[in-house]
Amino acid sequence: MKYIVVLGDGMAGWPLEELGGKTTLEAASTPVMDRLAADAEIGTASMVPEDMAPGSDTANLSVMGYDPKIYYTGRSPLEALSIGVDMADDDVSFRCNLVTLSGEEASYGDRHMVDHSSSEISTEDAGVLLEALSQGLGREGYTFYRGTSYRHLLVWSKGQVMELTPPHDILTKRIGDYLPQDPVLREMMEKSYEILSSHPLNVEREKRGLHPANSAWFWGAGTRPALTSFEGKTGKRGVMISAVDLLKGLAVGAQMDRILVEGANGGLDTNYEGKADAAVKALLEDGYDFAYVHVEAPDEMGHQGSVRDKIKAIEYLDARVIGRITGRLDAAGEDYRIMVLPDHPTPIRVRTHTKDPVPYMIYDSRRLLGNSGHTYGESAARRSGLVWPKGFRLIDHLLELDER
Repeated sequence: MKYIVVLGDGMAGWPLEELGGKTTLEAASTPVMDRLAADAEIGTASMVPEDMAPGSDTANLSVMGYDPKIYYTGRSPLEALSIGVDMADDDVSFRCNLVTLSGEEASYGDRHMVDHSSSEISTEDAGVLLEALSQGLGREGYTFYRGTSYRHLLVWSKGQVMELTPPHDILTKRIGDYLPQDPVLREMMEKSYEILSSHPLNVEREKRGLHPANSAWFWGAGTRPALTSFEGKTGKRGVMISAVDLLKGLAVGAQMDRILVEGANGGLDTNYEGKADAAVKALLEDGYDFAYVHVEAPDEMGHQGSVRDKIKAIEYLDARVIGRITGRLDAAGEDYRIMVLPDHPTPIRVRTHTKDPVPYMIYDSRRLLGNSGHTYGESAARRSGLVWPKGFRLIDHLLELDER
């Protein structure tokens, strides 16, 4: 028996008038998910505890079976695990986004958050700019580390954990009310604009119609995490397939193997087929029991507020990942259970994460339920009446470890 999670990050949302009252998930053409739903268990699960922020960090911890109230120590430290940063117990890691701020205001605090990802800047371009930041902002006790695309790290030795605002939560807003109170971090952010706004690479990017990565933005502070082994707690040998450092860091913390897929970049043009093929190979040839396939694109398109592209990302996930995985496992005659779900909604209307319960679907190739008319989406999941208020327990249900 093989077990798979296919997670469409931020795939869920709210009904939109322009889609006839449907969500982007419901409006998308998803014949594979709908075919599976006709023979699957569907329901809703709360992946973010009531008193915690709805981030991909807390939510994916839940999906993987780790109670965020016990295991969460901050987002950035999980990414530090992926990058290979050896954090000391008193180090504090911060996510360092390369963001786009408006340029017409005289004061840094009066600028507005234009783009949390700087047109999904390439890792190569970001590396050039991060080197400029490291040289221009370098000071004892503060170290920059390169990540992927717009997602990077700042580690503060003997630092202080503080609550800071994610840039995707304040798109279009004036940033002055959301800047750090810590004088060093605030000074570094202000100086980063001076360094980056006139950088030749950003000048060239603007000529190409791309948003300039003209400021650092610090958030997601935390200390070194300590997760228990996924195989130790489930008995399943697992592998993570994701382009995002957060998910790769979760895998490192859980002592799961990672597969890095060429061309997987966290964007709409990611290598969907490569992820699916990597999962199938891991399960059928390499002896893994469990594969976690994470696709970031729906979340990114939700942050961008693009209805068309979010629908496209969901349709790509359906045909190019879920259809490819299930088709090849069926052809191989392998029994499997697959769970499809988002970690959290990223509704188009707000362009950021919410903590609404997410729709999930569990399909078991051995037990076809024959629920004719079932489709996969938010409304259908709510109508089922199946509710998991503690979403971190759902993975045990998938893995047949519970007695529910």
